[in-house]
Amino acid sequence: METLTYQDENMHVVQRCREGDNRAQYELYKLYAKAMFNVSMRITNDYAEAEDVLQEAFISAFKNIHAYKGEASFGSWLKKIVVNAAINSIRKRKAELVPIEDRMAETVADEVYEDETEWQVEKVRRAIQKLPDGYRVVLSLYLLEGFDHAEIAEILGVTESTSKSQYCRARKKLLEILHEPAFAAYEV
Repeated sequence: METLTYQDENMHVVQRCREGDNRAQYELYKLYAKAMFNVSMRITNDYAEAEDVLQEAFISAFKNIHAYKGEASFGSWLKKIVVNAAINSIRKRKAELVPIEDRMAETVADEVYEDETEWQVEKVRRAIQKLPDGYRVVLSLYLLEGFDHAEIAEILGVTESTSKSQYCRARKKLLEILHEPAFAAYEV
């Protein structure tokens, strides 16, 4: 039986990066920046912080590109770097914690969502933003980024059961937020 090996379609660009080609770095940045920013934003819940995390992650990836062995896609490898950088950023800010309600004071967008599904997605996105950091991180890693609880436990340095319980609590809290009278009546 023949074994299949993974071949990353961007491996030629990665190889050029390894050889010190700055244009190849820019190509990789253009290919992955938007997706990696979204990952960072879902975890940090702060635009400026997500941008900083993105830059740090790319710098780290380019410094350590020799460590990429091609066993998975470059995007998967980079995503792990972004997730770790975002979590480290959250840990750094723990010392300066501000109640979530104070941080989330934002104006409602003036946009009118024509599609009911789009409105519901926006409502859930805003409810996720209201979750405390620990809940939001586990929920985002599990539901949105596709990590399993063993991987989340390893990333966060906790037990798998802690990851599972945080996820259950996050789901419960998310439902509470969505059913709050002021939030349930919320219209974008």
